[in-house]
Amino acid sequence: MNAPKFTTLGCRLNAYETEAMKALAGEAGLGNAVVVNTCAVTAEAVRKARQEIRRLRRENPDARLIVTGCAAQTEPETFRAMSEVDAVIGNTEKMTPGTWKTLAADFIGETEKVMVDDIMSVTETAGHLIDGFGTRSRAYVQVQNGCDHRCTFCIIPYGRGNSRSVPAGVVVDQIKRLVDKGFNEVVLTGVDLTSWGADLPAQPKLGDLVMRILKLVPDLPRLRISSIDSIEVDDNLMAAIATEPRLMPHLHLSLQHGDDLILKRMKRRHLRDDAIRFAQEARKLRPDMTFGADIIAGFPTETEAHFENSLRLVEECDLTWLHVFPYSARQGTPAARMPAVNGKAIKDRAARLRAAGDAQVQRHLSTQIGQIHRILMESPDMGRTEQFTEVHFATPQPEGQIVTARITGTTDTHLVA
Repeated sequence: MNAPKFTTLGCRLNAYETEAMKALAGEAGLGNAVVVNTCAVTAEAVRKARQEIRRLRRENPDARLIVTGCAAQTEPETFRAMSEVDAVIGNTEKMTPGTWKTLAADFIGETEKVMVDDIMSVTETAGHLIDGFGTRSRAYVQVQNGCDHRCTFCIIPYGRGNSRSVPAGVVVDQIKRLVDKGFNEVVLTGVDLTSWGADLPAQPKLGDLVMRILKLVPDLPRLRISSIDSIEVDDNLMAAIATEPRLMPHLHLSLQHGDDLILKRMKRRHLRDDAIRFAQEARKLRPDMTFGADIIAGFPTETEAHFENSLRLVEECDLTWLHVFPYSARQGTPAARMPAVNGKAIKDRAARLRAAGDAQVQRHLSTQIGQIHRILMESPDMGRTEQFTEVHFATPQPEGQIVTARITGTTDTHLVA
């Protein structure tokens, strides 16, 4: 029996869940299947999913083709109508052992072709445990899923449901197990990470979880948190940034824009001064802190002056790692009904933002020459600093280990040690 093939589109959480699905499919005995874990963040993402499904069908004519993920959740009929698709599985169903047992049966009837329930009715998220993405360096622990906010450009709450948290005790037990297996870094992941705890008894905050992990898992060398909403950062998380060297000095900020009017039209909960203030405060507490950020170029009604505010934000927050998204209308969102920006202008503004990001990377890299870093090796010749900067070695190093090395040079994209 051939093991099923998995293809992941979209975010890090999708990649995490693909690893969990591989384990569930294996336990159920599913064979001769292709599973596509889709993304729905933009209309372009859904188009790419359909394109990938057609390609995989051509390459695997005799396999059962199963579509899951956010696009399958938000528009199941789109994928049911594709002749290449044998089954459509929702985001809750894909993490359920019974689903994979059904899929492992010899025949799926037309009634079982679509297994997608109302994601808004889901009130819990399971703490699925995986041992990293085929690497011995870092492992990922999902602590939260879904989102309670309704940004006008975003379809994700309708693919992921409302925010729900994995209890702290479950998270701590998972991390202890990963440390026992030899992992030196754990990354906390979620859809809206800073909302962790709001649905739990006593409503703890993300900072409480971070402090608890660091206290109860003293052998964990490095804890990293993925994308956060800076306006929701709590006092305990700021305290951890200031006092806990095992919490990595790298934060990815969900900023989206640098102009107050556009931020209001996006229904974001912060203003540009909030973002600047947070970045300054975090760097004051932790001078070696680096920031990544998501920024959208060409949101509806964005003028050149609005865009210039985003461009200036890159330097004012001293952002290093930019994820630039050219705005793409997503049907079903309020922003899709707003006056659109010219496509050429969107493309041009995205390019200018990326150029600003590239300049920031170069500036960051140049300041690291001569510095001594503790580097987690992802492969024998490549690792990452605590700030998540990529470092290449001429001499092989032990994969999965943390090595201390002096930075001797740079390229356009990484450091050399």
